[in-house]
Amino acid sequence: MTDGRPTKAVILPSYNSGPLLVRTARKALLEWPLVWVVIDGSTDSSAAEILLEARSQKGLHVLRLDHNQGKGAAVLAVMREAQRQGVTHGLVMDADGQHPASSIREFMALSNACPGAMILGVPVFGPDAPRERVFGRRIGNTCAELETLGAGVRDSLFGFRLYPIERSLEVMAQTRGGRRFDFDTEIAVRLLWAGVRPINRPVPVTYPPRSEGGVTHFRYLRDNFLLACTHLRLCLGLLPRLPRVLALKRKWRSLPETA
Repeated sequence: MTDGRPTKAVILPSYNSGPLLVRTARKALLEWPLVWVVIDGSTDSSAAEILLEARSQKGLHVLRLDHNQGKGAAVLAVMREAQRQGVTHGLVMDADGQHPASSIREFMALSNACPGAMILGVPVFGPDAPRERVFGRRIGNTCAELETLGAGVRDSLFGFRLYPIERSLEVMAQTRGGRRFDFDTEIAVRLLWAGVRPINRPVPVTYPPRSEGGVTHFRYLRDNFLLACTHLRLCLGLLPRLPRVLALKRKWRSLPETA
């Protein structure tokens, strides 16, 4: 807290999230007093609805981007704006109701204990999880294990994560990748390479049906091709960093989970 103001915020990137955006923001505000929503060029009614909600909800801030830039670009944009207002850490979660607001306080507490770390959610899938999504991420997780030498990124794609903002902006300024669906993979690997310790925690994930407003913007061929290119680039980027990543892995193995 700075002058009574929270220095950590929940971040909700949103693109055409429908009615679930306002519901998710309300649930997040019940758990944490500062929530930033970034509207990534949405064309549905969710942008107008959340802007109206922000007028009556203390602690709810909205950043609106003129056109769709992708999840990574949207999160980085809101990180820069929040940082200017004194925010040091951002907990990113999906705006479409997949992630539980009930896990917010646990992640914030872990960040308080380990302010230099990134707190990474590891999904606990229910029976509603699409099989192709569960299978596909196994391949991505294997690649991330290789790119980090098994140093602690247990899930490469899960979007419920808490990042130190200054370090995140620094590492992402060094690459033009990770601006779209590949953001979660790119930032976790690069933060680890930069010496930011990963701490993993299980988080249940649900997939709301369309009848309840559930949406997905995942495109199987397009996004898997993007991820394949990202992993190839990160594997090559690991080579000059091998000694450092090995040293970091040994260092973190000697620490307790919340040290």
